[in-house]
Amino acid sequence: MTLRTIVCAGFLLTTLVPTQAEEVTGALPDASRIVSIGDSITEIIYALGEESRLVGRDSTSTFPDAATKLPDIGYMRALSPEGVLSINPTAIIAVEGSGPKETIDVLKKASVPMVAVPESYSGPGIVAKVEVVGKALGAEAKAKALAGELETKLASAAAETKDIQERKRVLFILSAQGGKILSSGTKTAANGIIELAGAENAISGFEGYKPLTDEAIIIAKPDVILVMDRGGDHAAANADLLANKAIAATPAGASKSIIRMNGQYLLGFGPRTPNAVHDLAKAIYGDKLSQ
Repeated sequence: MTLRTIVCAGFLLTTLVPTQAEEVTGALPDASRIVSIGDSITEIIYALGEESRLVGRDSTSTFPDAATKLPDIGYMRALSPEGVLSINPTAIIAVEGSGPKETIDVLKKASVPMVAVPESYSGPGIVAKVEVVGKALGAEAKAKALAGELETKLASAAAETKDIQERKRVLFILSAQGGKILSSGTKTAANGIIELAGAENAISGFEGYKPLTDEAIIIAKPDVILVMDRGGDHAAANADLLANKAIAATPAGASKSIIRMNGQYLLGFGPRTPNAVHDLAKAIYGDKLSQ
């Protein structure tokens, strides 16, 4: 098995090719039966009009609704090789970070070509993903058109907050189980979408997602609390969040400013992101947005 690195739009595209297979320099050797791993990758394939190639998807890929009719191979970071191989794919397109590594290693040995699409929580990162997926599928003209459309929409969304003088501080809460606040620092999808919406992440002292002390919440002084609108054990009602003494002591708590948005729509960084940026900015700034 050989490993060939392809540079696409300033990002690295890693394509795993079986020893007996023809080397890949752009398009996959056979993209007729694709397994898509990562919600944004699946959305991009649908947005390119190439969904007829899909034979499976991971559990995060629930948009558009038609994707849910495809076989579910499991959560993108807890994949089993048996689940992937059972649907006999000719190739896999996976967002960076999919795994675990042991599963990826087995799939390599099984000689299934795999494209790992780099993840960057930014506008250029979305465009790069579109270009990488389009190139892998041999649909570069469609990818160029979609990338141009997304660039225009992202620029329009950014223009809406260009005249905002006082940037709101936003605290993204991933979980509030047992009253413990798990929040987003930098280098996360939450941080990226907050910045695209013309606001500031209230937490900048660490990378990734970590629990916050009451003191850290109070010091952060968020103007707005942002949470994913979801059910299950991670869900926290507005009343529960506001009952937290530390949150209650912040400007967001005092004004009861809590924004809820669908998690995949908010954090997907795919074709719907320009709309998510607009919706988040509107929720944060209201009629202060530039027309």
